[in-house]
Amino acid sequence: MEQQLIYLDNAATTKVNPKVLEAMLPYFSEKFGNPSAVYGFASANKQAITEAREHIAEVLGAKTEEIYFTAGGSESDNWALKAAAEAYGSKGKHIITTKIEHHAILHTCEYLESRGFEITYLDVDESGVVDMEQLKEAIRPDTILISVMFANNEIGTIEPIAEIGKLTKEEGILFHTDAVQAFGHVPIKVDEMGIDMLSASGHKLNGPKGIGFLYIRKGVKIRSFVHGGAQERKRRAGTENVPGIIGIGAAAKLCAETMEERSAREKKLRDHLIDRVMKEIPYTRLNGHRVSRLPNNANFSFQFVEGESLLIMLDMAGICASSGSACTSGSLDPSHVLLAIGLPHEIAHGSLRLTLGEDTTLEQIDYVVDKLKEIVEKLRSMSPLYEDFINKGSEVAQAD
Repeated sequence: MEQQLIYLDNAATTKVNPKVLEAMLPYFSEKFGNPSAVYGFASANKQAITEAREHIAEVLGAKTEEIYFTAGGSESDNWALKAAAEAYGSKGKHIITTKIEHHAILHTCEYLESRGFEITYLDVDESGVVDMEQLKEAIRPDTILISVMFANNEIGTIEPIAEIGKLTKEEGILFHTDAVQAFGHVPIKVDEMGIDMLSASGHKLNGPKGIGFLYIRKGVKIRSFVHGGAQERKRRAGTENVPGIIGIGAAAKLCAETMEERSAREKKLRDHLIDRVMKEIPYTRLNGHRVSRLPNNANFSFQFVEGESLLIMLDMAGICASSGSACTSGSLDPSHVLLAIGLPHEIAHGSLRLTLGEDTTLEQIDYVVDKLKEIVEKLRSMSPLYEDFINKGSEVAQAD
């Protein structure tokens, strides 16, 4: 009998929803026209792009003309930071971000530092939440941009975005948020939250890969990132990825329609997963905020366990999981996010991220926890550190 595949790495990527795929398919074949052409066959695709833009704008409470399509979240992050630095560099060269951002932000900040900008990297508390007082203290007269992710891709913690937005408005500073993990999963309203720019990606919400968008509030002086033709209102050149745009528009519409029900279901499964793991596997830590976290995210650290061995054994049991960001899965270094919340290297190395999807069932969660208990126990039985720890514990008990 073929082993069942249980996919719990939806923060890395998601399966394209069948309804999204159905919406996309005609644009690969019979509706293949270039939207920039003037004849009716092609201009119909331009209208389809406008409708996709409208779906996304509606989810965010934004204007249709404030949505610009990109190749994905990383491009959107690069565009927001580099273009803001270029446009507002004459006003100041100070940017504030956090230590737990995705590398699309952190590496862009490193690049900007090499171009003469000064970056302040904010600490977070043990749950991964930004300290608002530290943020206020970090603001200077030459601060031009604050970029704080909406929700962390590894530990799932949701940041106080509305508070940050209120502060940036009071201070007259641009506010960008990387919402790649949050868009389509939790409610986001850009006006209510004071967001000036927002990045998102299609493949995190059951849409296609290779498509994303950058929301740019009207009036923000952000220039072109890709030069060439006049696409995206002259701000992002290149023939539009029509199937991808149709896909992300359909995915956004679907997410908005099902968000409340889907979120409640995922939270119930997530909490069941967290409760069982924390009760049944000793010497385990839950990473991230217990309540203010993404509905589908659970991240654990298991003492005396090496994360890579854990992933390999889960894979052998038909379970797809990760130790953190998919973008750094080839790295032997522990997660920068886990180090930022205060975990020592040896515990950060034993971490596991499980992220649920629309197909995840209670039976699958129970199977995963049962397997996880077996695997952790087996790996610990091979650990001399665990053996020493247990022996010392029994020595203390005998002395008492």
